[in-house]
Parts: sequence; structure tokens; C-alpha cells
Amino acid sequence: MAAGWQQLAVAPLFFLLLLLLSGVLTLPLGGENKRTPTCGYESCHATKPNMLNVHLVPHTHDDVGWLKTVDQYFYGDRNDIQHAGVQYILDSVVDQLLKNPDRRFIYVETAFFYRWWKRQSSGEQQTVKQLVNEGRLEFVNGGWCMSDEATTHYSAVVDQMTMGLRFLNETFGPCGRPRVAWHIDPFGHAREHASMFAQMGYDGFFFGRLDYQDRTRRMLAQEQELLWRASDSLAPPMADLFTGILPNGYNPPEGFCWDQSCDDPPIRDDPDLEDYNVDDVVMRFLAIAKSQATAYKTNHIIMTMGSDFQYENANLWYKNLDKLIRYVNARQGNGSRVNVVYSTPSCYLQELHRANLTWALKTDDFFPYADSAHDFWTGYFTSRPALKRYERVSNSHLQTCNQLEVLGGPVSRNGPFGEGNSQTMKKAMAVAQHHDAVSGTEKQHVANDYARRLADGWRHCQVLVSNSLAALTGSSAKRIYCDNLNISVCPLTESSKKFSVSVYNPLARPVTWPVRLPVNGTAYTVSDAKGQPVDCQVVPVSRATREVRKNRGFAINELVFQVQAPPLGFSTYSVSLLQDGPPPAAATKHRAPTAIQNKFLRVTFDPDTGLLSSLSNLETGQSISLTQNFYWYNASDGNNSESDQPSGAYIFRPNSSTPFVISQRAKTETVQNSVVQEVRQWFAPWVSQVVRLYSDSRALELEWTVGPLPIDDSLGKEVITRLDTSIKTCEMFYTDSNGREVLQRKKDFRPTWNLKQSEPIAGNYYPINSRAFIKDDKDQLTVVTDRSQGGGSIHNGSLEIMLHRRLLYDDVRGVAEPLNETSAIFPEGLVVRGRLLLSLERPPAAADAHRPLAQEAVLQPLLTFVDGGLSPDTRLEFSGLQAALPPAVHLLTLTQWDGDSVLLRLEHQFQSRESRVNSQPVTVNLQKLFSTLEVIGVSEMNLSANQWKDEMIRFAWTPQTDSEAPPPKASGDASSTWEVTLRPMEIRTFLLRVALR
Repeated sequence: MAAGWQQLAVAPLFFLLLLLLSGVLTLPLGGENKRTPTCGYESCHATKPNMLNVHLVPHTHDDVGWLKTVDQYFYGDRNDIQHAGVQYILDSVVDQLLKNPDRRFIYVETAFFYRWWKRQSSGEQQTVKQLVNEGRLEFVNGGWCMSDEATTHYSAVVDQMTMGLRFLNETFGPCGRPRVAWHIDPFGHAREHASMFAQMGYDGFFFGRLDYQDRTRRMLAQEQELLWRASDSLAPPMADLFTGILPNGYNPPEGFCWDQSCDDPPIRDDPDLEDYNVDDVVMRFLAIAKSQATAYKTNHIIMTMGSDFQYENANLWYKNLDKLIRYVNARQGNGSRVNVVYSTPSCYLQELHRANLTWALKTDDFFPYADSAHDFWTGYFTSRPALKRYERVSNSHLQTCNQLEVLGGPVSRNGPFGEGNSQTMKKAMAVAQHHDAVSGTEKQHVANDYARRLADGWRHCQVLVSNSLAALTGSSAKRIYCDNLNISVCPLTESSKKFSVSVYNPLARPVTWPVRLPVNGTAYTVSDAKGQPVDCQVVPVSRATREVRKNRGFAINELVFQVQAPPLGFSTYSVSLLQDGPPPAAATKHRAPTAIQNKFLRVTFDPDTGLLSSLSNLETGQSISLTQNFYWYNASDGNNSESDQPSGAYIFRPNSSTPFVISQRAKTETVQNSVVQEVRQWFAPWVSQVVRLYSDSRALELEWTVGPLPIDDSLGKEVITRLDTSIKTCEMFYTDSNGREVLQRKKDFRPTWNLKQSEPIAGNYYPINSRAFIKDDKDQLTVVTDRSQGGGSIHNGSLEIMLHRRLLYDDVRGVAEPLNETSAIFPEGLVVRGRLLLSLERPPAAADAHRPLAQEAVLQPLLTFVDGGLSPDTRLEFSGLQAALPPAVHLLTLTQWDGDSVLLRLEHQFQSRESRVNSQPVTVNLQKLFSTLEVIGVSEMNLSANQWKDEMIRFAWTPQTDSEAPPPKASGDASSTWEVTLRPMEIRTFLLRVALR
């Protein structure tokens, strides 16, 4: 191999074994398949240069949960909801592929294939390997699922792709590696996803859903195939990805569906029978092919032959496809210039590459997506906000679990029945990235199943985390987890007179973090890991919190203090009740405040309304007017003259462009002490908020609680908060793409076509995964979110974010139930709590503030508790790093790979020209990185860790027009093997061989 471990002090045989076990190196198959594999591009059927070549792609689209749960889809259960059984699809396809070597099939969702594969006999597995090695069964995309692109965070997407691709690599070797990314069903496409796919080594990307106006223009201009330049920072072609838009979504042409769920007539080719229809079928097919060819540039076109959960009886499809190919190609003897072949997306892509054409260049993204004038798929940016938050918290928990598995060593995985493991959580998080999972576009019972899987994954990780912390602290004391601190519930802290709290920080830099613990005492002492006293205050639990927690907790107060946690490590704080302590230091005042202030920020309120009125940055001298309030859009029920489209889980369609204000004024309560200042606001029985400023924070916190949304007026409601400022935005605002690069948005505008706007609100909503901002020459207001949400800037100087949705009608996109969430705890309607962080900075320096702030919101410290006192020899503070990483560098991944190897991803988290200080290359020494691990071998991988980096060779594509882009810069040009240099927005992935120090 051209690449490999560097500086390895191991014997060659051991090294070879290590590579085999890690799945990085795969050997040829044994006696069951002696001949050289002809998979991938070498397995493609020959085409004819002077004809229109039609590539038929047999496929199935298998949602990893949607109308049924993952388990129900796999087994074929609950067919009263939807007839679908993935295990039968794979059984049937394998059987049919064996009957004709010309046949092809592609498979996408590794979560299903993995489950099916584990249940096959060794003989059946060898048969499947032969089909893969001959290119007859080909994997495309290859992630654990086909992820959503609007509401997913890039770190979780990278993880789920890595999991799926690793299984394929270890099971099938190079022939199992997909060449093509395949997102045929997600509802809009993010630029960051394209960038990630390019860095994962894909040669191309195909999708099915495209805005109807964009598609019309592209069809006329023959630009349905293009080169997507998916980063402003990474030098071309590092983030360039050839992208093809499929002609018919992902369905077969009309009249050519031959699944058991289809109604189209089969090909009846016995001329002695009265209903012989070969001539009719051939003529209709030729007409469709020639029409489709007018919208594409080459003499090759692609047709998807399959759809949702099809091929359960693959014989129906293949029998008719065999006939279609035979009879259409027979017409070539009569002068027909159409040639039909079984194909795959990679074979089709290879022909496009061979054409050696230039392609239209795209640099923006494909949001928002509309399939008709009044049908904008922008509601799902916010749908199921509680599930979206739970997924985000679970991602943070998983990264902590992964890191502590490495730092704690093998003992971390101890536990009865394998309970101490990270795999359960990895699989649950991977499934949650599916485009009908975190998107919020599934049935309610399926959403419950996703949440159950995450909870089960976290239960296993808790065992692992406890084991690791026991090893690192030297204490076997039982650790307790309080997962409902956001509603002030923790039985231990409510009842214990003495306890400790360990704060684990998954970031590679130190953090200062506010801790709020439910208590029933009135005064406490808190000391840090060095025994020094920490300023702490007791404040009363708010009425809103008491109402939302119901009978799940009974604390009357909260103990508030700020902690400092070292990078990739923990710090332990001791808490003791003062029996004869004074009353709470914070007096609650039932009046409208004038202002709250710390050394960084000043926030003023209108004394008449109780609403925010201004925000000032005391360090920079900035001040803006800022009014914030809550509103709701009346969701369309589909009963109006323009369109019968209602709002639903997917689609956002308000009845009016003017939302209803929930209240013009807020009732207020003020709490002020040395640790925190907060103004508690009540707008309605179902809307409240806390405006909060901690003593050491440069960000203003808005903790909102919304629900249950009232529907006794028979009106569906889409609740927003809107920030109206004095910033002069010129109809521009900015959103992140999957938590990474930031894109500029403009009202009623699309960069690649002349938009005819038909929905002035929904058509201006975009996904906000971690942050959005508005700015002018002097001021930038950034809003950091704690989950994925939808938002827009409808008015100049304004930013609105949708918080919660409750709808009474289905939007006719397949779910067949309204988005009307209730639960056993909230039978009257779901209550959701979240927070927004506001940062005011000068535009040139704003990224230095909002990027680390967003990372803190994504990867929050984990609190674990021990009742009583700790033994004197307990280690109270620990860092897994020798030193904090530079501000520009984020440790994206640290996870156990195999044996003594770990996977490490380091990321430059700033864009080029974004920061005067931090948008510069940074060099990190891998040998001087960890405090508990000795790095003795290193090899660089591609982003998805399924290829050596220097063996990742991709197709080169030429854009029609190109800016004066700098030539690509090679990574790894630092002075030694151990020093790696990161440039803006670069992620570098390393497989490290390590030993515990």
C-alpha cells in the first residue's frame, strides 16, 4: 500500500495483522472466488458510443423508520400501516441476481443490510460476496442511513457514514466501497453535505428532490448535472462534487413499474395471445427516453427502476426488465438509436466522466425546497422540537462516551452482559440521522421508538462512563446521572446534604459553565477540586419550571454556581448543605427591571411592557435596539382559494404573512445576585421565558418554554420568537450549513434562478442548525440555537426563529397523521423548553465569539454525581490533553477503533478570511497531544476513515466557468510525521496506534 502507519515499532507480521483487524487493509477472498474481482467501474456493461444509452438502475428505497419503526420495516411487521419487509427484499434480490449475470442491483441503507447479513449462513454470505465482487450487487452511499440534510449536525453525519462504510469495508473489502453518494429522498440539500461527501472520496452525488422552479430552469438549460463547489474555504477540488439530479425523483418512468405494489401491466410477449403488448411498451419507452434525453447533455441517461420498499418479489421486476432490454435493443436492427443496459449510478457516472465535458458550477445550496407554488418543505426544519433537542443532547453524550472509552482504557467496557459499550448509542444516533427521524417527519409511534433507542444507548454509555471515571479518579463510588436538570429534577441533589458533582468537558479547550442544581436547602457551600470556595447562590425554582416538571421533582430552589472544566477532562466540585444558613441571597422582585448587566453585556427592558429594549457590548462600546417577542402563525388548513395545501410535518404554510402577537407585554420577576441575573417573563399560560445573564458570560441566554399550544379554537399554530433590531440588514441574513460554514441568504432571492415568490414567509425560511446572524458594517447579532430550527429574516433588521408547531391536518406527504404531539405527561399537548444564546460583536471579530459558543452548545459538559463525601485519594481533576488545543482547532472525533488503535479527527473550525486571528493555518503535534496515551503510529485516512488518504483518487471534473481559485494545497506539509497542519475548514482524520501511559 502506498500509505500506512508511520514510525511503527512493530514486527511486519504483527503490523499486517493489525491492519487486517482494523479493516483498513483487506485481503482477497479465499477459494470461493479465485478470479480477480471486477467490481466497481470495471464491472459496467459496455455501452454504444453512437446511441442514446439508457442506464436502468434497479433499486429499493428503504426508510430507516418512517411510517413504521426500524424493526417493523425490517421484519415486515404492521403491514396494515405499509406493506414493507426489508429482509424479504434482500432475500429476493440475491436469488434473482443469481439467475442472470447481466442483472444489477444497488443497495443503500447499511443499517438494514447489516442486520440481514448477520442472519445469513456462511454459504449465503459467500454467495453475496461473489455478487459484490462481480459488481452485480453494488453499494451506493453506504452510510448507516440516508441522512437528512437540513436538521443534522455534521459531526453526527460523519459518525453515521463512518459506521456504515466501515462495515462494508470490513465485510467486502474494496468492492464494498461505494463510489457514489445517493440522497434520493431528503427534502433539500445542504452544501456542507456535498463538502463532506467529496472529502469522503465519492466521485459523484445523485439526488431526486429539487425545487420545481429550479428544475424547470435546469431542464431547459441542460444543467441537471453540475459541479458543486461546496466550500468557500477548501481549495478546489477538495470540496468539489459532481452532482446529478435524477429525472423522475427516484421512481420509474410512468407506466414502467413492475413491483407487487404497482398497477402497471406486465410485458406480454406471446404473439399468439390477444393481449400482446410488446410494440406498445417499446414505443412508449422510446418516447420517454428521447424526451428525457433533451434535458441532459450527453448520450447517456439514467432511469431509476424501483421505489419505496420495492423488490420484495424481485422476480416481477427482473422478468419484465429483462424483456424490456431485449425488445428495445432488438429495434436497433430496424434503425433505432437507443441502447438499454442494466446499470448502476457509478457506471452511469463513469460514462459522464468519459464524455469529458464542462459542467455548470454551483456554489450555494438547494434550500428551501418546494414542489409546488404553495408547498414549501420548510416546516420540518422545526417539526418535533423535543426530539430534535434530544438528538442533539444524545450526540454530545455519545462524544463523551467515545472519548472516555479511549481515555479510561479497556476497563471502561466492563459490565454484565456487555452493558458497558458505546455501540448501542452509536447505532441509535446513526439511525436518528435518517431523513424521517431527526427531521420530525415520521409517525408519532416511530418518533417514540427513535427516542427509546437513544435512551437505551445512553443507558449503556452510562455504564461505560462510570467505569472510565472510576479508573481515572481511582474511586469506585456509585455515579448518579440526572437527565432532567433542564426542568430542575435530580432526586440526589434534592435530598442529599453532601454530594460531589464531576463536570466532564468534551471540548479540547477549557470551558466555564453554569451549573443549576435542584435543592431544598436555603444555603450551601461549594468548593472546587483544589478545595477553594466557589461563589454559589440559591434562587427559587420558577413557576414555569414547576408547571412543566409536574410531579417529577419537588425542589423549591436551585443552587447556581459556575464551574471550570479542563480540556477533554473533568473537574470535581463538593457541595454541602449549611444547616443554619441564611435565606436565599437573591430576592425575587415582582416588577419590570430597568436593566441587567455584567462586565461584558448590558441588557435593558422597557418598563411599561417588560420586553427587551436594547443590548450593549461593554467591551466594544456597541449598542443596538433589540425588541424580542413571541408570535404564532395560523397554520393553513388547506381550505382557501389559492391552494388546498395545509401545513404539516413537512410543509410550512401560514394563512397570513402577519403573525399574531401572543402578548404586547410580559409579566416579570427579577432575580439578581453575584452569580446570575435573570428576568422571568410570562406572556401567556403557555409561553414564558427567562432572560439570563451569568457573571462571566459574553452571551445573553433566552430560555424559552412553549406549550401546550392551545387548539380549542381549532387553529393549528406555528410559534416563533422574533428579534427586531436597529441593524441595517438590506434583506440579508446568514445561516450555518449543518453547523459548519455560513451561507448568505437574501429575502425573495435565489442565486441560481429568478425566483417567483408565492409564499413570502415559508419561501424565506432556511434551516438553522447551530446559529444564524444579521449584520451591517458596525454590528453583528448572532443567535446560537440548542437544536435545529427553521428561521428567516422577513423584515430588515429582524431575525425570527420557529420554536414549536402544533398542527391539525396532515400535509399529504405520506405520514397520514397531523403533527399534534401529546404524551402521557402532557396529554393536553407537548411542552418544549430550549434556549437561544445572543452575542453582539463587531463583524470582523464576530466569528471569534460565535464559533466557540456554538461548539459549547453542541458539546455540553456532562455532570455526574456521587452521594456523600469522596475518599481523600480520589483524583478530582483530570485532562486527557497535555495542553489545550489552539482556539481554531476543534477535536471532532476521538473514538476506539480496534485493539490499540483509535480514530482521531482534528478540525479547523474557522472559514478563510472569517477571522483576522483564527483564519490562519495551525499546526498540531500528535505525539504531544494526549496526557494518558502514547501515540506510536499514525496513518491519515479520508474523512469517513475507509481509505488511506493518499490512495483516495477521485474523478476530476471541469466547470464551465471558474473564478480565480488558488491551486489545491496539499495537507501534511509540516516538518515531521507527527506535526499536522490544518487550514481553514479542513478536517483531517487519523488512525493512531496508541499505548496507555
